[in-house]
Parts: sequence; structure tokens; C-alpha cells
Amino acid sequence: MDLAGLEEVVAVHDRGSLAAAHDGDPATAVLAGGTWLFSTPQPQLRRLVDLTTLGWEPFTVTGEGLRLAGTCPVSAVAEVPAQPGWAAHPLLRQCVRALLASFKVRSVATVGGNVCLALPAGSMTSLAAALDGTAELWAADGSVRRLAVADLVLGDRRTALRPGEVLRAVTLPDAALRATTAFRRTSLSRLGRSASLVVGRRDLDGGLVVTVTAATERPVVLRYPEAPPAPVVARDVEQRVAASCGWFDDVHGAPDWRRATTLRSVAEVCEELA
Repeated sequence: MDLAGLEEVVAVHDRGSLAAAHDGDPATAVLAGGTWLFSTPQPQLRRLVDLTTLGWEPFTVTGEGLRLAGTCPVSAVAEVPAQPGWAAHPLLRQCVRALLASFKVRSVATVGGNVCLALPAGSMTSLAAALDGTAELWAADGSVRRLAVADLVLGDRRTALRPGEVLRAVTLPDAALRATTAFRRTSLSRLGRSASLVVGRRDLDGGLVVTVTAATERPVVLRYPEAPPAPVVARDVEQRVAASCGWFDDVHGAPDWRRATTLRSVAEVCEELA
């Protein structure tokens, strides 16, 4: 879609030019993949700041884990090579495939765009929340802020991003990547948008982490020092959702159906990891 109100597209090549171009003006937006920006009218926008000219490496494997650039294409996440001991590696491809999009869109859409758009069905949000991902946020004043992705996404299209901030990268820690995971995704149709996505994670120390996304406006993460019975986890999930954000309601699934499918999935991933 043409954005008829645009007056300029600014290509930035370093942090200084990025800060000067993206200072929090609501008429300015950052451009990486642009798959959402160009899919719907944006009458408020007058300027786009092109992040792709910064030349960030899509992903980097370090001793700390996996660092995904904000401009990393979603499809590239599935191409990250497995490292010794990374039992959670299959989850990367599972979450990429959970994104309702053609291979063409996946090759352009970015990790940063998927997380910062904050749709409940954002599959990169699901991946990062399930593996304790941390967002590195660059501010216009040159400072850096780090925030758990599970806390960055506050609700449907709502984030904790401050004016002028840019998502530089998401880091998935090595310890979480070494965990065993179980994955369940539900949608109303075979190729439909995720209506419920549950990831269970059994850490090397025996701890259990259960993450619910898509069925709720924001990620819901529960942690246990050791795995309790599946009905206990399902009860805890229901109580946490009721106390925080409630079950999401849109054309992709009614709240009561999302609740039922999610609690079933929670029980299944707990039993798989037991």
C-alpha cells in the first residue's frame, strides 16, 4: 500500500544519525521489514527511518546465547545452526512456522517488528518470552535499556517502548536454549492465525517454565522450581490469566474456546515434559 502522506524516508548508518532521525516524533516510524507498515493506511506518518541501512548482523551466537538483531528476518531465525547442547533449538523453527505468513513475508518481516507490533499472535514474542529473551533498547539520548520481552509487550498493540526507543536486539540466554521444550499451537483453521500457543520448558536444574501467548493479550509466564502435576499448572495458568489480562477475544477465537484449548495444551506440555 502506498503511504501517501510520507514526506521523506531517512536512511541511517550509525547510532548518531539514528538518534537524530528518530527522536520520538509521533509522525515518525522506523522501517525494517515494513510488512505491517505497508499493509494498512498510516495517515499520521510523515517520515520513515530505515533501519536496514545500519547493517546489523541478523543473528550472532555467543557464549551468552543467541542474539537476534531487531532487523533479523523472521525466516532467518529458522536457519540459526544448532549448537551443542541446545535442546530447545527445534523451538526456533516451530515459532517461525507459527507466524501466519507466506515464505515471502517471513523473509522480509523482522524479529523487532514482530515483537514491537505486539499482536497477541506474534510468534517472535512467543519465542522470546518462552526462552527468557531480553530486549536491548536504544534510546535517542544514547542510553541503553534492557527489558524482558515478556515485560516489553503490555497488551494488544501496546508495549513499554518509550518515545524514540528502538529495539536493537533480542538475546536468548544459553541456559534456556539448553532446556527441553514442548510446543502446542491451536488455531481455528489449519492455516489460521494462532489462537493459543503454549510452550513448556524443562530446565537442566529441573525447573519448569510454562508460557502462554496468542490466547492472551500479553505473555503469561509461570515458573516452578520443580515440575508440579499438570492439573496444578493448568489451575495456576487460569488464575494468573484471570487476575492479569483475561482471555483474548477476536475473530480468531472466542475467550471460552481459547481458555479450553489453552488449558488442554498446558496439560499436554506438562505431561510431555514430566
